[in-house]
Amino acid sequence: MSTASRRTVPAIAVAGVIMLMATGCIAGENATADGGDATTGGEWSTDTLSIDFATYNPLSLVVKDQGLIEEALGEDVSVEWVQSAGSNKANELLRAGSIDVGSTAGSAALLARANGSPIQVIDVYSQPEWSALVVGKDSDITSVADLEGRSVASTTGTDPYFFLLQALETAGLSVSDIDVQNLQHADGRSALDGGSVDAWSGLDPIMGAAEVESGAKLIYRNVDFNSYGFLNATEEFITDHADLAQVVVDAYEQARAWALENPEETAALLAEVAGIDTAVATTVISERSNLDVSGIPGDDQLAVLEKIAPVLVDSDAVTGGQAAVDEALATIINPTFAEKAAG
Repeated sequence: MSTASRRTVPAIAVAGVIMLMATGCIAGENATADGGDATTGGEWSTDTLSIDFATYNPLSLVVKDQGLIEEALGEDVSVEWVQSAGSNKANELLRAGSIDVGSTAGSAALLARANGSPIQVIDVYSQPEWSALVVGKDSDITSVADLEGRSVASTTGTDPYFFLLQALETAGLSVSDIDVQNLQHADGRSALDGGSVDAWSGLDPIMGAAEVESGAKLIYRNVDFNSYGFLNATEEFITDHADLAQVVVDAYEQARAWALENPEETAALLAEVAGIDTAVATTVISERSNLDVSGIPGDDQLAVLEKIAPVLVDSDAVTGGQAAVDEALATIINPTFAEKAAG
């Protein structure tokens, strides 16, 4: 799908009019009374929207399942859904222009922005405790210190990886003291189950399933080492298609309200999409996914990122060093759409 194809063939969004009039939502920064964009004479600014969904982002599942974006945009905008297997994959898709909006952890978004990816966070979908250090049920590893000289599966460029780095610091260790196996989240669990690694820096809901199905044990948890869930968009999309960006954020805030009122149904949806037991999904939603958080990105998220920033620099993950991280911190937040959705 070319970028150019998203700039052409606008049409009148009749279904979007009905949805937006009913909810009082604003379609975009230049929205008109008919639900379109004033700069294009009452039409949507593009005929295509590409957006991700991910099991680590429960709100994305609600938005997709209920067709909230499709209902708002009507038949004149084609919505393409792409599944992200992890923050690193979402960042790859965003950087390549394969999606316009994608779900990542805050740490992963900061890393991508610091390394030149032109993304900004437009909504906060959760404040999760989705990462922990995991070992097999028969493992003799009981603490972070026990990981010295051991093999640990982790997906580089994601929250579990940065969780691992921070956890190692608490025991006076660094990444050079362990053998990191760079595996995608699901493959990390498989490696742990199969005994090819000694530990895994896990991610829910896969981690929750490992606990129930394999008897895996969480040997180290620290909610402060988990960053927020960020909904990111490319700067090109934000600039050229503010009307659609607003529709996406409005849909997310609508999904948040529904999920908070319907936790059991939200857990059932997660279980279905992730292929996990409902009890596991219920634990993830009720105990490890704080959805009752403001969607407006701002100081709270930046405070967490500022704590993670030195870890990024020290790990040599950022090619431009501290200066690049500082620039990313100063430019990664775009609260405009979430502020309008909240208003």
